[in-house]
Amino acid sequence: MAERRLFTSESVTEGHPDKICDQISDAVLDAFLEVDPYARVACEVSVTTGLVLVIGEVSTKADYVDIPAIVRNTLRDIGYVRAKYGFDAETCAVLTSLNEQSPDIAQGVDVALEAREGKEPIEDAIGAGDQGIMFGYATNETDEMMPMPIALAHRLARRLAEVRKDGTLPYLRPDGKTQVTIEYEGDKPVRVDTIVISTQHQEDVTQEQIHRDLREHVIRPVVPEEFLDEDTRYFINPTGRFVIGGPQGDAGLTGRKIIVDTYGGYARHGGGAFSGKDPTKVDRSGAYAARYVAKNIVAAGLADKVEIQLAYAIGVAQPVSISIDTFGTGQVSESKLVEIVRKNFDLRPAGIIKMLDLRRPIYRQTAAYGHFGRTDLDLPWERTDKAEILKRDALA
Repeated sequence: MAERRLFTSESVTEGHPDKICDQISDAVLDAFLEVDPYARVACEVSVTTGLVLVIGEVSTKADYVDIPAIVRNTLRDIGYVRAKYGFDAETCAVLTSLNEQSPDIAQGVDVALEAREGKEPIEDAIGAGDQGIMFGYATNETDEMMPMPIALAHRLARRLAEVRKDGTLPYLRPDGKTQVTIEYEGDKPVRVDTIVISTQHQEDVTQEQIHRDLREHVIRPVVPEEFLDEDTRYFINPTGRFVIGGPQGDAGLTGRKIIVDTYGGYARHGGGAFSGKDPTKVDRSGAYAARYVAKNIVAAGLADKVEIQLAYAIGVAQPVSISIDTFGTGQVSESKLVEIVRKNFDLRPAGIIKMLDLRRPIYRQTAAYGHFGRTDLDLPWERTDKAEILKRDALA
């Protein structure tokens, strides 16, 4: 029998303070891209009791974007619409300080080193917006090719928002967190060991009712029955009370949920956040491309699981390195995989933007419940349209 082990991942709802910030950052990005697809945006947000602060750098041809209106609309969509929730879209203050992108950075992004040296045509050579490393991962253990702990944690968090918004559990409030521990036998997930859910709620509801309702309306519809048994542990609002939440309970910042955004800690992370960044920032576009590559390798049957690392230098178009690890599950050598990846994927920033059609206002929808494995969205980096080509080239 293979060795048994536990692995845990967490998610948060759209009303979590850090996720509020991610969604506002990406809503601002989308607003600029809708008017100017070539806008350069780096938008950071912080929230606290009664206050939203929007800062960053923007270079755009857009005449005007109404930042306070975007902030308030985003807060309304999330559900912060009453002062008694501790945060209200109508009455919170919104402070904005957006400046132009540094010309020192812009010159390297506008014309990459390869174009300046005459090695590539200018129109094809956008330089990377920064140095850095990005990782992409895929596994065949779930239909969405994501690790099961983060996949289930996201489903539970999404379900918390659904039952709040559709009136099934009207006493819930926007803030919440989920956590799932999966027991593995070797590399195969076999059961759910522990589920943790903390959800903000009205003051007058009992913990007994919350326990009962979340088991019935959140956990049961989401977690496959065959993964639950009499030994599965449930911790629902384990502090006993969660009335004060959202920005009233904790300050929030853009980019503080990077593990929730990706693979739940199951794969490595390069450290760069996604939200508020236009696609010339390889923190975002490089990570999306790495996921696209990884998912197509697994979909092609060339590995059961795979992790891709990309690395870039600021102002340089071509990645300085591509590394692939199949954890011993590959059907061909990792050097062969690198070769066919280089052949079939243009991993320069301009190539990624074109390949994944990233100059569109598609980012706000990714800013809660994960950027990867989203079966509820049609995201270009989740497609497996390269799988057959990779399989053919690998076997050639």
